Amino acid sequence: MKGKKIASTLAAVLMLTGVLSACSSDNNAKGNTPAGSNSASTDTGAVDTSKEANLVYYLWGSEGVKNKEILAEINKKLKADLNTTLEIKYIDWGDVATKYPLLFASGESFDMSHASPGAAVSYYTLASEGALTDITDMLDKVAPKLKAEIPESSWQNTKVKGKIYGVPSLYSEYTPAGYAYRTDLLKKYGMTEIKSIADMEKYMDNVVKNEAFPPINGKAEDAQNMYRMLVDTTGMWLNAPGISLNELNLVTKSPEDYKTVFHPAFTQEFEDWAVKMREWGDKGYWGKDVLSASLGSKDNFRAANSAGYLTHAQDWIGQYGGDIKALPDSPTAFYTFAEANKKIKRKMGVDNSTVISANSNNPERALMVIEKFMTDKSYYDLIQYGIEGQQYIIEDGVKKQPPGYNEKTDGGGFSAWSLRNDKFVIPTDTENPVRKDLFAAWDKEAIDDPYNGFSFDPANVTTEIASISNVNAQLGIQLMLGKTSKDPKTAVAEYRDQLKKAGVDKVIAEVEKQLAEFTPVN
Repeated sequence: MKGKKIASTLAAVLMLTGVLSACSSDNNAKGNTPAGSNSASTDTGAVDTSKEANLVYYLWGSEGVKNKEILAEINKKLKADLNTTLEIKYIDWGDVATKYPLLFASGESFDMSHASPGAAVSYYTLASEGALTDITDMLDKVAPKLKAEIPESSWQNTKVKGKIYGVPSLYSEYTPAGYAYRTDLLKKYGMTEIKSIADMEKYMDNVVKNEAFPPINGKAEDAQNMYRMLVDTTGMWLNAPGISLNELNLVTKSPEDYKTVFHPAFTQEFEDWAVKMREWGDKGYWGKDVLSASLGSKDNFRAANSAGYLTHAQDWIGQYGGDIKALPDSPTAFYTFAEANKKIKRKMGVDNSTVISANSNNPERALMVIEKFMTDKSYYDLIQYGIEGQQYIIEDGVKKQPPGYNEKTDGGGFSAWSLRNDKFVIPTDTENPVRKDLFAAWDKEAIDDPYNGFSFDPANVTTEIASISNVNAQLGIQLMLGKTSKDPKTAVAEYRDQLKKAGVDKVIAEVEKQLAEFTPVN
């Protein structure tokens, strides 16, 4: 199995990442049983751990200054319990779009990694292409506690053609898109909250009139956020598979009509939105250099050079500490685009999964390590928080930084969010305290994603998807930021024509063909 490479679909994804990495892939693959992927033995005997195993675990992000020390503590425990040590390799955030797919395409021998249906190459694609180990039978043999810990519904969402290829997160979260804005400015303008696009426009008009900075001071990636705003605020439109969610993707009209898919570009709503985006750009809601800017809206916000930033709810909640530290007199609130239409979707465990490479030399030991991180609090605290007393302390049940903590000399941590478990989560003073109440409210009204468990196989339309991605990376982004050289309506007509020539109808037909026999896993 060592050196195994995955082929057709991933090759297409790699082409797309070359097009898209400059501006920000989410192509699911059909649930065919992968040929040649690792599959655990049905032997129920104990795992032989007499031979030491060193596992390679790939994570996103950069290495913290104290990560080696934290890892050394983890490895002491792993060596004693499983005769195993862990080596962590990092893919920096700016390289994820290209290096993450290449990790699997190259045939490199490694053991564990993060995976998601929304990653640069989809979890479902990796599973169907034979890049991941089938752990279905292995769970009972080597990780029964882990299997019992995760609800059956979550396991169902990880299945590809009846087989399990990833361990889903046990962390509750919601990630609807929205706009984080300054409440001090809101009060200054005599407003109480932002709950609609009209409210947002009123706020931004006041910013343009009264402040020395724009309402949103970001870069080209904000085009996707503007598109998410259109989708989330229009009727019961929901994102549909087929085109990356990091692009101007396909949608369906409602959760009930999820097998009818279309591209919004061919609707009046899209044309009206393009006109609005030109108006917003002309009003100065964002910088004139937005297409070439290198600094994102969040960075500009913390530098007191914007009145808000576009992101998703969980990111806003997690950024609370950094935002307050940067602007202590300017707390933020969050306008959630999908909230008014009651179409905030539940986040499923499969959205953040830990997977074992088909090229792993020790798949059983890797699964045992995953079990330790997700079911043993002593392991969990180390991988999620670091060393107590050095990276954090607990006061009154709240996680805080120790006295004298310096991020440059004491900082450390891993982007191992796929290993999170609600029962071990410690409240932190850097996270917005609104999270608990906000998520409780959304729990009562949240909807299930009708595409849970659907694995779109783009093999028949890889050329078309690449062409559409190119159109989106050029004209689509310009439309969403009001930067087309022609008037918006003319530009929309050109965009529609280019999408047709790129093969959008063929892609839609292929998506609907594969959806015909699909039943959501909810």
